[in-house]
Amino acid sequence: MKPFVLGSQTIAAGARRTVDLPVSVLSDHTPVNLSAHVIHGRKPGPAVFVSAAIHGDEVIGVEIVRRLLRAAPLSRLSGTLIAVPIVNSFGFLNQSRYLPDRRDLNRSFPGHGEGSLAARLADLFMKEIVRRCDVGIDLHSAAVGRENLPQIRLTPGSARLKDLGEAFAAPVTLTSKVREGSLRLEAGAAGVDVLLYEAGEGLRFDEFAARAGVSGILRVLAKLGMIAGRGVPKPRGASVFCERSSWVRAPSGGLLRTLKASGEYVTRGTVLGIVTDPFGEAEAEVLAEVAGIVIGRTNLPVVNEGDAVYHIGEPAEHKLARAADGFEAHQDAPPLFDEDEII
Repeated sequence: MKPFVLGSQTIAAGARRTVDLPVSVLSDHTPVNLSAHVIHGRKPGPAVFVSAAIHGDEVIGVEIVRRLLRAAPLSRLSGTLIAVPIVNSFGFLNQSRYLPDRRDLNRSFPGHGEGSLAARLADLFMKEIVRRCDVGIDLHSAAVGRENLPQIRLTPGSARLKDLGEAFAAPVTLTSKVREGSLRLEAGAAGVDVLLYEAGEGLRFDEFAARAGVSGILRVLAKLGMIAGRGVPKPRGASVFCERSSWVRAPSGGLLRTLKASGEYVTRGTVLGIVTDPFGEAEAEVLAEVAGIVIGRTNLPVVNEGDAVYHIGEPAEHKLARAADGFEAHQDAPPLFDEDEII
């Protein structure tokens, strides 16, 4: 393999190095970089990026990348892996989802080199990382105070992403339309397929989410022929393929007692929780409106009327191996909003 050049650094075949790409300078003159760790294999193969903390409070992805870079199978990598554990350093330092200019980075792609801070960071990430790759895996979590069952979200209509999603083998695989200004949309427009991994809670570590994320990424790299299958964890079971999902909202304000956990199956009419007023004089049941699997929920006991409290994925009637039929049917479905947008 020829050497891989990123920024001012040249990485020889068979070498690995952390590269700092200058982003901006804070108001107190502190420089901020986009730091990427490059593993450049000796043999030819695809180029893949793994990114985390596009939203600065989604720290579970940072831990997944840290564990991934220590994984033994990467010692004999074919192709090139670019790992960016913290894309949004500004939000990460402030434990905030957003950048200092109050923008959501995942609504700012493809960005602009002479635009806002968010636009400049998005432009740098697209030019230096995304467009250098064939495939990407973007790691996210739920918002603060909420949790997601580990799940892969796929852009509808992509047979290649469907195959990679099956290889990842998260507990749940869900089709999800891309959003305007999102990394998935602009990467796809540039010819780069991106898997979106959602798991855990903002500002929290989750062991199950971390292990599922690392294992899934290794299985995708093996599927792409970048690493050998030896030492790669096998899936514990088949992923549950969901064609669509819906949110259940609190029927009244008060204190929520949750009765169902993430990963549990429910039927229409199942009591998911109970909302009561502080005096215990009035109670309202939170009922499942569809049959499916709980793929997300709030962890906060205090809710307002209309708050989204449970996220239910609706499994396809056919098996995962025949799931391609469900992609076309899903293309007219509304986009799946982030948790902070539906609260």
